[in-house]
Amino acid sequence: MTIRNSVVAVAAASTVLFMAGGVQAQSISEALAMAYSNNPSLNAARATLRATDENVPQALSGWRPQIFANASASHTSSSSVPLGQSYYNTSTVGVQIQQAVFRGFRTVNGTRQAEALVRAQRASLVSTEQSVLLSAAQAYMNVIRDTAIVSLNRSNIKFLSEQVRAAKDRFEVGEGTRTDIAQSDARLAGARSQLNLALANLNADRAVFRQIVGVEPGRIVPNTNIRSMLPPSLKSALAEGEGRHPDIVAAQFNIDAAGYNVKVVEGNLLPTVTVEGNLQRQWNPSSSVNIDHTDSATILGRVSVPLYQGGLVSSQVRQAKEQLGNARILLDAARDSVRAAIVAAWGSYEAAEASVTAANSQVQAAQLALNGVIEEQRVGQQTTLDVLNAQNELIDAKSALVSAQRESVVAAFSLVAAVGRLTAEDLNLNVAAYDPKEHYEAVRDKWFGLRTPDGR
Repeated sequence: MTIRNSVVAVAAASTVLFMAGGVQAQSISEALAMAYSNNPSLNAARATLRATDENVPQALSGWRPQIFANASASHTSSSSVPLGQSYYNTSTVGVQIQQAVFRGFRTVNGTRQAEALVRAQRASLVSTEQSVLLSAAQAYMNVIRDTAIVSLNRSNIKFLSEQVRAAKDRFEVGEGTRTDIAQSDARLAGARSQLNLALANLNADRAVFRQIVGVEPGRIVPNTNIRSMLPPSLKSALAEGEGRHPDIVAAQFNIDAAGYNVKVVEGNLLPTVTVEGNLQRQWNPSSSVNIDHTDSATILGRVSVPLYQGGLVSSQVRQAKEQLGNARILLDAARDSVRAAIVAAWGSYEAAEASVTAANSQVQAAQLALNGVIEEQRVGQQTTLDVLNAQNELIDAKSALVSAQRESVVAAFSLVAAVGRLTAEDLNLNVAAYDPKEHYEAVRDKWFGLRTPDGR
């Protein structure tokens, strides 16, 4: 389903404004696709997710050995009676390997916590994607609306210029007054002021469009299939939103992460078992001892049982439990927020649709009224002021229609976003989709390496 029938006036206005430049038509889907690829806020959110991915290999490092190399050198000189003077040159090199055997389940739970945080951040990325695409749709429709308003104001100036000319002609043949001319001139000056304001608003809209989408708007056309994605009823919208909205999904994974964090902190109360191996060679030549070097190898098992830690860990456990409770409360808040957004978006959409219908009727009536007043003016039954007022009412009605059409489309996009479906995948945008799993899988099991997967 398209909105072509409901935005004929907008399409005509935007087409007239841009046809002279020969600019290629730019659909709303193309604008959303460019915003998906170019928007800096969305790219920053992707970078944040990639940074969050690194929490998993950091947690997995608890399973892996730690290897250290060490070296030292010293010189000692001494003198005594009756031995005389002696010296010692000591140097040592060695390798130490430490392997954790048991860390109070902190590695297991820390890994699960990191994985939950990654999933939560993925959901947050989808939420950012929705916000960016909704902003792009709003910017697109704002350009269409204010382009149409500029066109309306230009046509109004043309009409009023003709009224000024006609008033002067009637005055010259004695059928009009200077008042008619002054009234027409005043309305024409006001129309020029309104055009300047409309042009300023359009320039601001184009700047916002460039900021969000990443390119200048071309000859944009008001075609979209967004209405085909609307839920059939408010009840189904609420059910769909609660089941899939990214803010709710992120809150659920944050609860999982907070729960594993409690277990990680509690692990500090459990014993720790480590195995340590040392390989060492020491050189200790001196003026009195003829020894070249000494080699040694040591394997050490260490068990550490915490008995009392000054109350630190106990406080950290209580803190982690409070954070878990906070995460659960935030889930309830997210559900309430999503529900409120869906109800508001549903109401806004219904109101906007009703406004479009009313505005269409208003435009038709105002056009008939203007035509009738013009005809009656020709036979002396209406004045120039009556014509000017009728024209002003028509322009106001057409502007209201354009605004109502914009509100209808934006409300539809807002409703789709409120239920969690305003994504590049759901919109079937012609764009290379960003796969968050690609980076995650590239870094999850990395044992070493300073470069990121993209070569930085």
